[in-house]
Amino acid sequence: MRFRRPSVHVLPIPHPGSPSRGRRRRPARGGSARAVLLLTSVAALALGLLVAAPAQATVAARTTAAATAPAKYTRSCGAATTGYLSCFALRRTDVVQPAGVKSLGISPAATPSGLSPSSLQSAYKLPSSTGGSGQTVAIVDAYNDPNAEDDLTVYRAQYGLPTCTSASGCFKKVSQTGSTTSLPANDTTGWAGEEALDIEMVSAICPLCQIILVEANSNSRADLYTAENEAVTLGAKFVSNSWGGSEYSSETSDDTYFNHPGVAITVSSGDSGHIAEYPATSKYVTAVGGTHLTTSSSTRGWTETAWSGAGSGCSAYDTKPTWQTVTTNCTRRAEADVSAVADPNTGVAVYQTYGASGWVVYGGTSVASPIIASVYALAGTPAAGSYPASLPYANSSALFDVTSGRNGSCGAPICTAGTGWDGPTGLGTPNGVSAF
Repeated sequence: MRFRRPSVHVLPIPHPGSPSRGRRRRPARGGSARAVLLLTSVAALALGLLVAAPAQATVAARTTAAATAPAKYTRSCGAATTGYLSCFALRRTDVVQPAGVKSLGISPAATPSGLSPSSLQSAYKLPSSTGGSGQTVAIVDAYNDPNAEDDLTVYRAQYGLPTCTSASGCFKKVSQTGSTTSLPANDTTGWAGEEALDIEMVSAICPLCQIILVEANSNSRADLYTAENEAVTLGAKFVSNSWGGSEYSSETSDDTYFNHPGVAITVSSGDSGHIAEYPATSKYVTAVGGTHLTTSSSTRGWTETAWSGAGSGCSAYDTKPTWQTVTTNCTRRAEADVSAVADPNTGVAVYQTYGASGWVVYGGTSVASPIIASVYALAGTPAAGSYPASLPYANSSALFDVTSGRNGSCGAPICTAGTGWDGPTGLGTPNGVSAF
């Protein structure tokens, strides 16, 4: 099986164009090689060779240094076309891993490039070591990533997180109909990178949470929306969606797929700047924008600005939810609601062997959506019949307000960050879990 070779871009991010289908490259290693690698990695951990996440300062300093120059990246998935949706994962192509980091497997004495779980937990002041037990976060994506569980095991071992496997009941991978045996065709279009990113971000933020990966048969609206309902049917109270596309006139009829009271549903706002995208504009979801995150000398220890690629805008069709009472300059629904790190310049570490060759760095609002879904999980089970998307609006003072940066030239509040709500970052980023 071969993978397409996507083109390389440099920030700022352009508006998506027509999808391209280039040559595809072979996936990394077969099952037997992965099994040997996995056993070797786990054995090393058991022997005490694994060093739990190294000093946060080292990782953060490297991330801050990388943020001084524009990142080169590639879109994991092609652009959305009529009736189909695109994932928003952006993979760095210019990252050289530090000495001691193995391309494959864990590196006991070194730390991969990109923000680590401990860095993310520190930046957002999260109770990740104690919260989330018994909660289930669902990820909805398209096509099958056959290496998803093996890659997750390596990622968690690298950072000293508790194991999460199908054997233990912590991890489950299912089709859009809930089958664990009849899965979609293996991915050939880049969605495997999205899947690795999503489940590893859940692990980074809520290592005690269980994970369900729901794989749609394709990236069509019909299949992804069916998978959305299946995630809720399987009992997940937190569902992340790192994909979307252009708005369309019948989207309000499709809002039914996202109208699940008592379930927190997060959706990436997109990576194309001042453009409203669906389903982030559904009035029933938490639309998640993006930031540029670096260390600082402040009391918090971190600082954020609006990322230039973070999606924002006014919906042309969805009405404004009753809880969106802030000034948006939109007559209908406005996105985003909240945000988290998304700039590829300050991206996160991901382990991916299907469609990539081990440790990579990802950005995009694809990073931010599973982070926020997992923060909801840390905060606890939503009240029956409630709409969790309303909670940040009722508790906005419990967020880090992002007050600088922009994603376009339309001014405040849709394109330019400022005090209170703005399009690229919404009400702000997590400061603990009180807002969720």
